[in-house]
Amino acid sequence: MNKEFVILCIGDVVGQEAARLLCARLEGLKSEYGADMAIVNAENAAEGNGLDRATAEEIEASGADVITTGNHVWQKRDLRQFLDGNSDILRPANYRAELAGRGWGIYEIHGVRVLVFNMAGTVYMNPLACPFETSDRILETACGKYDVSVLDFHAEATSEKIALANYLDGRVSVVFGTHTHVQTADERILPKGTGYITDLGMTGPLDSVLGVETARIIEYLKNHIPVRFETAKGNIRLNGAVFRIDTGTGKTLSVKRICIEI
Repeated sequence: MNKEFVILCIGDVVGQEAARLLCARLEGLKSEYGADMAIVNAENAAEGNGLDRATAEEIEASGADVITTGNHVWQKRDLRQFLDGNSDILRPANYRAELAGRGWGIYEIHGVRVLVFNMAGTVYMNPLACPFETSDRILETACGKYDVSVLDFHAEATSEKIALANYLDGRVSVVFGTHTHVQTADERILPKGTGYITDLGMTGPLDSVLGVETARIIEYLKNHIPVRFETAKGNIRLNGAVFRIDTGTGKTLSVKRICIEI
């Protein structure tokens, strides 16, 4: 029997204050939106940037079913060692296979099997394996083992995000973008049923430049000399989206973009 499955997807968590506030609110937000599952991109949730083991464990304990990451996943050494033993934290699948961790997993929640995979873009970013071909391989390997599928595409170029989403349209339930820290207003359902948004946005300080103290970024952009980036404080906003999916067809029924103060 078909049923609706609701996934709360939360954009890049930036800094310890944002991580702490998210942890305090996550279970309540899942209840408020009727979410069966929460996916949180937390690649910048630790002090400085990157993600450390302690912060990852706190986010997991607060109600995150899966943590996705991106190009900063390798910043903290203790997380690298933690990745191999924790299937709920994903790193981009198109990094070399011999590196720590995994890029995808299948998670059973309320009797629904959910394939979640993480991918990094290659336009204006690292020269990794092709995200199109890597997506094809994951879907082929996991074929018949899941009911719903979700991709976090951590990429710089909007064109690359939109292109991959359309390439996967009808084959993946949800494609959402992360990395640029600015929420886009293009949430929609693609022609063949894939729910999509180019970027979920940032869960971090609104009065900042992408989460960093504004004055530091202005100094850097004006003078082009090294500057110590520090996470801004206060006025934390949570950006993300809620996807309602038909488990029988694997297609998205609705997409709701969210932006709230926490």
